[in-house]
Amino acid sequence: MTRRAQHVLWHWATPQAEAILATRDLGAILRFHRTVHGMNQTELGQLLGYDKTYISHLELGKRSLDDLGSRRHVADSLRLPPHVLGITDPADTDHRAMLQFGESTVRLAEIARQSGHASEAVAELWPLIARLEARVEDGHTERDVLHLLARARVGLGVALGNVLPEERLSTAARWTAKSIDIARYFGDPSFTSYVLRMHGNELRKARLHGAAVDRLLHAVALAPNQKARAAALPLLARAAGTLRNQPLFDEVMRETDQLLDQTEHTSLFNPYALHEIRLRGLISTGRIDLAIQLVDQDSPVPTTTVAPQWRVIELITVAQVRLAADDCGGGAQSLHTAVDEAVRQRLPHQLQRIVRAAGNRLPDIKEAASHALDRMRHEMAA
Repeated sequence: MTRRAQHVLWHWATPQAEAILATRDLGAILRFHRTVHGMNQTELGQLLGYDKTYISHLELGKRSLDDLGSRRHVADSLRLPPHVLGITDPADTDHRAMLQFGESTVRLAEIARQSGHASEAVAELWPLIARLEARVEDGHTERDVLHLLARARVGLGVALGNVLPEERLSTAARWTAKSIDIARYFGDPSFTSYVLRMHGNELRKARLHGAAVDRLLHAVALAPNQKARAAALPLLARAAGTLRNQPLFDEVMRETDQLLDQTEHTSLFNPYALHEIRLRGLISTGRIDLAIQLVDQDSPVPTTTVAPQWRVIELITVAQVRLAADDCGGGAQSLHTAVDEAVRQRLPHQLQRIVRAAGNRLPDIKEAASHALDRMRHEMAA
């Protein structure tokens, strides 16, 4: 879709439209609609069922629409939320309730995912997205609707990234990608950075490593403040490590450490996640000795709320380090615990990591993880 076509489709979502709608000035609203669609007053009159003179009088404020029926007609014809024209009937109440419900759904889905219940998050977000997409398809493209839709799509993609096996993780990346056009259209650097970093992380998980690094570099560049930058840097470090780009990995980790050393920013990072990211990056860039030294140190105590899946992720990475150091006993202990937790939390991607980590050195654990993964796939297909 070209930007012009998108502008026509989403014209009520622009900052200019938001300012005009806030005035509740019918004349300004009509003029804006004509400008976006390249219409003259005669054409707008044909759309609304009024003559050119009447449209001109409305735009100049010489006439007003005093009855609810006429205002409802204009709102419906221009795909406007009714309250913009002073209508507070049941349809407008339903619209506001839908937005409030949608906001709550997105927040609760994120809480569910962070609590290790990603499948519940998926189940909550599917119907919300379907409802919002139907509204957009019908021409109702207000800013709050599009913003909510973008966040819901990102939330769904990230949740799917937790519950899908590796061969289907591209689906998660596609859902997060669906929000990029909306984010860029809004021109909000913070929101665009958020969408790009979540999309980039799902691309990494889908093994599209070069694209992941590209998106995450863009997310960091767009980050308007330290908080947004701190959110993107660890994901970029992980992607750089996966790509085996040692210079970029080291550069990003140095900046992350610098931010972490600043007391006012310690709450922005999850040291537990950073520990695992550092370990995995060192392994990927061939510095096993440094990874072993890091494992032998005490793991950081989480200072923020840590999603349960992080424990599984770290157990597998620690096992990889142990096995690289020929500590099969330590590796087996970590992987055994990881299998149980991955099954309990329904994390097929992590079971696949366990299968690879165990390899031929720990055949019993590899077999247990493979069987658990087969059962999970069967249940998902049923």
